[in-house]
Amino acid sequence: MMKTEVNATVPLLEIRDLSVSFGELPAVKRVAFALNRGETLALVGQSGSGKSVSALSILQLLPYPHARHPGGSIRLRGEELLGAAPARLREVRGNQIAMVFQEPMTSLNPLHSIDKQIGETLLLHKGLSGARLRARILELLDLVGLPDAARRLNALPHELSGGQRQRVMIAMALANEPDILIADEPTTALDVTIQAQILKLLKDLQAKLGMAILFITHDLGIVRKLADRVCVMRAGEVVETGAVAELFADPRHPYTRQLLAAEPGGEPPPEVADAPEVMAGEALKVWFPLKRGAFGRVADHVKAVDGVTASVREGQTLGVVGESGSGKTTLGLALLRLLSSEGAIRFGGQRIDGLPNKALRPLRKGMQIVFQDPFGSLSPRLSVGEIVEEGLLVHGLAGDRAARRARVAQALEEVGLDPATQDRYPHEFSGGQRQRIAIARALALQPRLLVLDEPTSALDVSVQAQIVDLLRELQRRHRLAYVFISHDLRVVRALANHLLVMKGGRVVEAGPARRVFDRPQHPYTRALLAAALNLEAVDGGVVAT
Repeated sequence: MMKTEVNATVPLLEIRDLSVSFGELPAVKRVAFALNRGETLALVGQSGSGKSVSALSILQLLPYPHARHPGGSIRLRGEELLGAAPARLREVRGNQIAMVFQEPMTSLNPLHSIDKQIGETLLLHKGLSGARLRARILELLDLVGLPDAARRLNALPHELSGGQRQRVMIAMALANEPDILIADEPTTALDVTIQAQILKLLKDLQAKLGMAILFITHDLGIVRKLADRVCVMRAGEVVETGAVAELFADPRHPYTRQLLAAEPGGEPPPEVADAPEVMAGEALKVWFPLKRGAFGRVADHVKAVDGVTASVREGQTLGVVGESGSGKTTLGLALLRLLSSEGAIRFGGQRIDGLPNKALRPLRKGMQIVFQDPFGSLSPRLSVGEIVEEGLLVHGLAGDRAARRARVAQALEEVGLDPATQDRYPHEFSGGQRQRIAIARALALQPRLLVLDEPTSALDVSVQAQIVDLLRELQRRHRLAYVFISHDLRVVRALANHLLVMKGGRVVEAGPARRVFDRPQHPYTRALLAAALNLEAVDGGVVAT
């Protein structure tokens, strides 16, 4: 389709006084911004600020009629889209304006191969079929850097990595060469190394195709790297807008200054040389058998953890970092005896690797785990009080109801929550508050060790910083030992005394955290640091795609 030439002074996309309500609840209030040809505009703010609602309004993909627009204007090359006929909106969607979402696994059809999913878009808008369709699909997959594209045409989404799935999503979005690409948190669910690669890919594609990008994020580090201009949103309103360099140098609004100061920072607590060892694993192996044939003969193994040695002392944090699939979480579960493993495991100086479950049970209150997704790890059917007291009941530490409520109240108070909230349910809390509840549940048993499995990855940057400060304070107060599992080295740097860098089930680098950050020895560690701290993609097969 030929692109219509218009006056160069007219913005490609112009939003004026846009408002959105869900029923009687206002979600977006008089939002205004413009997007010019070839530029990148970032919409920034915490979860619930109205960023995604504003973006979905452009393509009118909100749940109408529950959603409505009390006022406003959305103009594409001067043409009003708000209230346009459905047939015209179908022409715009995917053809002139395309969208990439945060989580590709929920955006892709799990039952369709990737060639079928990209092909549907091309068939619908371009009428391509047969050899021409296949050639265009391969061209798009090559454009987004999917390795071995021809061999992956028949792959289902679950057979691809997170980064590969996101590349497929971008290929689908670019199929019709849109003028505007709306990218709604497209890297939040990805490892930092893959995140850096996807951001570089978007910039390269923008330069090659000349498209404008509306980038939605809560991460100001990404904005600094990617965007030309930025709109800061809070509670459904744009509170500040301007060129990226100017806004970072001289933020005017208090909320913008708060976002800029929100990155996790500070120093881990100082080490105590003679602190007792809390947990240690020696030559740990977790191998999952791969069985083939009619008789289920073991043909090979997935070496999830392969000969790892690690230890953590009282009041200290062991950071375990690496990409998805590196074995981080498996190591944490093995140390807690939640997975079968080979090798010696000590807790408080006692060998626990050979203990039966009955003998291990009394020790479990001393070692607790906090998971990545607080909504998934908290039962929606239990009140906050019931969730926190569950471990007390299991271990016979509860006492009567009054004693339990007092202990729950103490645990909630320790994590900065109002004890009066213990009769409410998880869905009534924000993501950061739910993670505080998960930490309170672990603290109620007065453990010596906490395994923290990506506890901040699903949270806004500003909330990440709050959780890091909380964990640091709890560690200082109770002399807790942490095994902190993460792919985000910005968070790890603020907490860890020692570092294990894992790749393919093995430790490729280990040592004091400060030394590893200042003088990384292994190419993989250097790639992780470049991606996490500078959003630089490292090529050459050092990291996965």
